[in-house]
Amino acid sequence: MPFPLAIRLAAPALVLSASGLFTAASPAQAASPQTFHGDYTISYLGLPVARASFQSRYDGDDYSIDGSVTSAGLARIFDDTKGTLRAVGQFSGDSPAPSSFRADYVSAKKPSLVDIRFANGTVASTQVKPAPKKRGSDWIGLDAAHLRRAVDPIAATLVRADSPDKVCGRTVKMYDGELRADLRLSFASNGATSVKGYKGPTVTCRMNFQPVAGYRKGKKALDYLKNRSRIMVTFAPVGETGVYAPIYATVGTQIGTITVSAHRFEAAR
Repeated sequence: MPFPLAIRLAAPALVLSASGLFTAASPAQAASPQTFHGDYTISYLGLPVARASFQSRYDGDDYSIDGSVTSAGLARIFDDTKGTLRAVGQFSGDSPAPSSFRADYVSAKKPSLVDIRFANGTVASTQVKPAPKKRGSDWIGLDAAHLRRAVDPIAATLVRADSPDKVCGRTVKMYDGELRADLRLSFASNGATSVKGYKGPTVTCRMNFQPVAGYRKGKKALDYLKNRSRIMVTFAPVGETGVYAPIYATVGTQIGTITVSAHRFEAAR
């Protein structure tokens, strides 16, 4: 699975599930910095195609997150992809306010990067390499209004809530350097799970994926995600921090179901 596809078309699964590690505590809950680790497997039709590992550090409202993603299994035969992610920002109330996001990756031996900077609650600059090709008349372009209150793919995964019943009732304005999409979460069910570092209750949200701008009109993959895909994200509470983070997710695509599952979800010791 190419890294760009994982970031964009599988964003509801790969990007959101990565946030199982992107957990934070409010200043009242954590007087000293805290570090979290987590490992995930991304599967397609039951076969592993990628793995992701993250380390995140929180100091009061400030956060910094470093991660790596690599192709795995049969996917390495067709597209040996490796990438790193870094996100920095802080919380403003219950919402993340990112300051920077960077993704560096190599796919099919070709290096690429996405670098997004934020200021005053909006996207200040975006750098993409290689530069995007010239857009046609079917391209739905971005404007300044689309980028206000938008957050990067990692910040989009950060959820603070007073209780489980408040986790799902929200819309996230995600921007990945090209695509702006609304991720609308609605309650589906309560449950429980057990992985290394966590055993306890969960809440599952159904996600509605709505592309807003920065994409080609009529693109079948996005139309499928918008109109036909069943996207489910399961969140678990992170200690007593008041944060709920995805621990499992599935997203239906044109080519089949992508599953992201944590096999490690714990605080550093």
